Amino acid sequence: MRAPARALVFPLVVLLVLVTSAYSWKKEEFRDCNQTPFCKRARSRKPGSCNLRATDVSISDGDLIAKLVPKEENPEQLHNNKPLVLTLSVYQDGVMRVKIDEDDQNPKKKRFQVPDVIEEDFLNTKLWLTRVKEEQIDGDSSFSSVVYLSDGYEGVLRHDPFEIFARESKNGKRVLSINSNGLFDFEQLREKKEGDDWEERFRSHTDTRPYGPQSISFDVSFYGADFVYGIPQHATSLALKPTRGPNVEEYSEPYRLFNLDVFEYLHESPFGLYGSIPFMISHGKARGSSGFFWLNAAEMQIDVLGSDWNSNDSMWPLNNHRVDTLWMSEAGVVDTFFFIGPGPKDVVRQYTSVTGRPSMPQLFATAYHQCRWNYRDEEDVYNVDSKFDEHDIPYDVLWLDIEHTDGKKYFTWDRVLFPNPEEMQNKLAAKGRHMVTIVDPHIKRDESYHIHKEALEKGYYVKDATGKDYDGWCWPGASSYTDLLNPEIRSWWSDKFSLDSYVGSTKYLYIWNDMNEPSVFNGPEVTMPRDALHHGGVEHRELHNLYGYYFHMATSNGLLKRGDGKDRPFVLARAFFAGSQRYGAIWTGDNTAEWEQLRVSVPMVLSLSISGIVFSGADVGGFFGNPETELLVRWYQLGAYYPFFRGHAHHDTKRREPWLFGEKNTQLMREAIHVRYMYLPYFYTLFREANSTGTPVARPLWMEFPGDENTFSNDEAFMVGNGLLVQGVYTERAKHVSVYLPGEESWYDLRSASAYKGGHTHKYEVSEDTIPSFQRAGTIIPRKDRLRRSSTQMENDPYTLVIALNSSQAAEGELYIDDGKSFEFKHGAFVHRRFTFSSGKLISSNAAAPSTAESNLFSSECTVERIILLGLTPGAKTALIEPGNKKVEIELGPIFIEGNGGSVLTIRKPNVRIADDWSIQIL
Repeated sequence: MRAPARALVFPLVVLLVLVTSAYSWKKEEFRDCNQTPFCKRARSRKPGSCNLRATDVSISDGDLIAKLVPKEENPEQLHNNKPLVLTLSVYQDGVMRVKIDEDDQNPKKKRFQVPDVIEEDFLNTKLWLTRVKEEQIDGDSSFSSVVYLSDGYEGVLRHDPFEIFARESKNGKRVLSINSNGLFDFEQLREKKEGDDWEERFRSHTDTRPYGPQSISFDVSFYGADFVYGIPQHATSLALKPTRGPNVEEYSEPYRLFNLDVFEYLHESPFGLYGSIPFMISHGKARGSSGFFWLNAAEMQIDVLGSDWNSNDSMWPLNNHRVDTLWMSEAGVVDTFFFIGPGPKDVVRQYTSVTGRPSMPQLFATAYHQCRWNYRDEEDVYNVDSKFDEHDIPYDVLWLDIEHTDGKKYFTWDRVLFPNPEEMQNKLAAKGRHMVTIVDPHIKRDESYHIHKEALEKGYYVKDATGKDYDGWCWPGASSYTDLLNPEIRSWWSDKFSLDSYVGSTKYLYIWNDMNEPSVFNGPEVTMPRDALHHGGVEHRELHNLYGYYFHMATSNGLLKRGDGKDRPFVLARAFFAGSQRYGAIWTGDNTAEWEQLRVSVPMVLSLSISGIVFSGADVGGFFGNPETELLVRWYQLGAYYPFFRGHAHHDTKRREPWLFGEKNTQLMREAIHVRYMYLPYFYTLFREANSTGTPVARPLWMEFPGDENTFSNDEAFMVGNGLLVQGVYTERAKHVSVYLPGEESWYDLRSASAYKGGHTHKYEVSEDTIPSFQRAGTIIPRKDRLRRSSTQMENDPYTLVIALNSSQAAEGELYIDDGKSFEFKHGAFVHRRFTFSSGKLISSNAAAPSTAESNLFSSECTVERIILLGLTPGAKTALIEPGNKKVEIELGPIFIEGNGGSVLTIRKPNVRIADDWSIQIL
């Protein structure tokens, strides 16, 4: 969230800086690769420049250990003056970890290794290596060390030339490798000598760089791959385009991973945005999927190398069945993870086993959120709330931005505008609704502000390079930032969310973390200086991409403490890192009201989804600017299928609540929001699947159809779970949209129930009230069709089951239910049903393992009021329900209780309990 500078009262110099940056994104404010020395150096290296070989290979504490030493003096690598230590570890489910660090027992400065990201449960899955096999590979004169990785796979350390790879044990085919192109380089720390000038300057800022260059770079190759994906966050296509190689013009910059507050970001650029996840997944028809993760929180730049990038280097020939990449980081260590797949869901499961499964959200958080910078006062809040009811539009959460505070001091209220915050929250809660307030990391340097006073006295702020409390500028003016690398300070921050400490808050209030990159208006590239100092003498450059993660963590833990560990937190954050999925939701930042931004929102959400951040979405309507009405409607129609669904707008925009655009458009937006509420049971079931396995809610088409090459670069459409396919309308006044429907089975239009053939591109006719959306044949999807004020008021409503039969007249699906708010589901308090239809019979059975679900801990009295049958062979007239030996008629009925739609075969009021075992035989 950025504002015009007139919203701030700063000294004139700072004001002038902000004026230039606040009205549009300016390229010159941010560094490119040529202005970033470590990136420029790494990109200049030629294939084969690595001069290292592996020696002294042994097994120790269940790991393979080796030293990397120079084969001979190499002028390019004089900074590598000591051996490097390599550690190779193997974990269950086909995960290989490779660490490389300096071999220095008593260093003056230790290289930073990222803590608090890897799950403890993962570390407990380590396979203790007891033997290593030595063999010669590819005609090498020296041996390579081979270890067991998983059934069918091996890990290999090639000694000379140095290389690490995972391979299939049966045929020796490589899956994933480091240094196959000989680009590995590791700049070791060294003491400064007279005459050394390590300072780096960008615009008016100087980075002291007291420890000199300490960058690391290496190539990673994905074999059998057609495309690579991931490494969010960028506003670009899902399939990552080459950034180097012949004829690469558009993407001449690497993909940058450096958390930045970027105002009105470009819709097609490799430029880094608010968050960073150094995880990449490959996919191809030849092999399937593999993945790679580098646990490193310093600035990173990543090149995707075009197919002919090294065609002039005959010693390092190209492989047409792989994708080469170059990874470059300013600092840290090599701490990498190989994920062998072989399917895309396998890779995501393996990656989230390392960084954590996504948290299970409360049910209300999966519904619609209404936000604006800012709802002015309590009267404004009550008016907006009542208008939703007046226009029969459901919503669950109303948000308050920075203006609700007393002078931008978080955990406070402007008592003139919001004199009764508890009463306000309780009135919304009476309708089953919640509130969210914003809490940002910058703390106003005001002696009367209790948070600042306490942090100052305890010494809890990040320091500048001289050791003084770092003082930067943000919304309140002069601000400091808590040093959340320190666990003691994180715990202190978490305590601030207690009901006693956060005066005016209630249990119905949840939190929004913005600006947590951290954003510093007068800092280099609008962020904290790299030479600022954290707990333990860690430089900010070493953990920059981790700061927002820690802020998100501490806030989430604060809500956990507030509820005595019984209430699931909801925290939305803008900056993120690997593992942020454990702490809440993410949105794609300050987008604009443009058709191109609607279009790019899909690959942005998908990139997050496959990287563990399954609870994400884009601001519906665009944060900046005034969307034309057609764009706003189209955004609601698409946004209803984002995992996180929120309308949000800048305070300089016109009000855009859904009822302000005429009755027809109000109806269209109402219908779009109602679609989300109908499918809440399905979404909630998918969130539980993500919580259990890491499989995302929103999925690229290739995740469900991994063998269909037509899906590999398609990011205009996406799957919601395995059953729904959605494609937005991305151009104004569109009459038709080309939609590719993968697979061999049919797809059923969600509105008309018409069948469309799979494996074909269809010219789909669209009107103002439709976007292409389909249910996949062979699936059963649960809905709740009654129109209510909020998700909370739907709790006891009956279900509709939509059965889309495939060519074998079969289908299956699932439904997950719990109390929607607590952690009791972890102790078996849930209902998990499996629905199967075959041989004319629908069966409901328990999908939970006997040891996980306890029927006496949670149950549901809800019934099934309708069963819709799509694609049923003609002739059926009645159905027999067991138990009870009850016959009911099969008749034509509306596909939706509310709104327009086609007529479909329906079993009305079978009145079976959703939590019970039962069957329905078609007669």
